[in-house]
Amino acid sequence: MLYKEIHIGKFIKEMVDENELSMERICNFLSKDEQFVENVYKSKSIDTDLLLRWSKLLEYDFFRLYSSHLILYAPPSAVNKNQKKSDKIPYFRKNIYTQEIKDFIMKRIISGEMTYAEVIKEYSIPKSTLHRWLQKNNDNTNG
Repeated sequence: MLYKEIHIGKFIKEMVDENELSMERICNFLSKDEQFVENVYKSKSIDTDLLLRWSKLLEYDFFRLYSSHLILYAPPSAVNKNQKKSDKIPYFRKNIYTQEIKDFIMKRIISGEMTYAEVIKEYSIPKSTLHRWLQKNNDNTNG
């Protein structure tokens, strides 16, 4: 799964098909008509409240797609790191990698699609972190 271009409607449609949900069940859960649901499938983006409802219906965290995008493609943090953090809003930590992200990157390295250096440069993953992932991957496949 590529996280660079997110068309949320397509992802939702894939999950609906995979879970074999009926249009009637979807419409009842969302309190919307079939045309609305079809329009969601065509939408590149949707309202977060609606995305939350889809996540509950399909039992899948669609927000993770966006988090993964931020981890992989957000620019490096600003130079001024001594800025006071707000206690009122959650702090986004870029160095937290989900298993999906690790698998995505490992697949790119193992397939030869990217080199270690390219991954480090493109995704700003520390060299030691990448080597630790590779070591764990080798341990899992050998033992």
